[in-house]
Amino acid sequence: MKKSKYLFIGITFLLSFGCALFVAMKVFPNNPFSSQAKNKGETSVLNKIQDGDIIFQTSESNQCEAVRIATNSKFSHCGLIYNINGNWFVFEAVQPVKLTRFEDWINHGKDHKYVVKRLKNADAILTPAILQKMKDYSQKFMGKEYDAYFDWSDTRIYCSELVWKIYKNGANIELSKLKQLKDFNLTDPRVQKIVKERYGNDIPLEEKVVAPVDLVDSDLLKTVIDTY
Repeated sequence: MKKSKYLFIGITFLLSFGCALFVAMKVFPNNPFSSQAKNKGETSVLNKIQDGDIIFQTSESNQCEAVRIATNSKFSHCGLIYNINGNWFVFEAVQPVKLTRFEDWINHGKDHKYVVKRLKNADAILTPAILQKMKDYSQKFMGKEYDAYFDWSDTRIYCSELVWKIYKNGANIELSKLKQLKDFNLTDPRVQKIVKERYGNDIPLEEKVVAPVDLVDSDLLKTVIDTY
């Protein structure tokens, strides 16, 4: 009888503990058992990126739509990935030029999709000294106004121009050849509307320009992550 009694108590304890554990997993979303998969996924992404990587996404503003059409590309925005004091950021030219937390930058893109590219010989070229030089050079652009006119001066700056100039002046690497505004598709009505708003009848067709697609297609880069 005593053995049966103790066996019954033991089974009851195990059932109670199991129910309690199940409730804890349901009620507390931060329970390590329930959040393990999510944290593992986030960590795996951060383990794949490196200092100096370039990240691309599709933005949804009217100007970004015009950029996609004019350049025949799904990409309309890009930035530089930097590790600062153990935290991951994207240095980007928006209004104004700033550092954005990596996770927040991803959330700003259409469907949260993005592509990360890396210099093919990054391990040899992007030494700690070169990366620091790139970051030091980046400081001159921090807080500057976004350049909606795509002017090649440093007074204002746009996203792909920012990335191109940091690589050129910080690492002495030209990621792509520069183009002129006239090289892009300016005939689409949606593009013409933006161009008209920006320049009126005085379109600077020979202005130097670099688009996100020029960087995406660079022979010097390889794809590290592609979520499209």
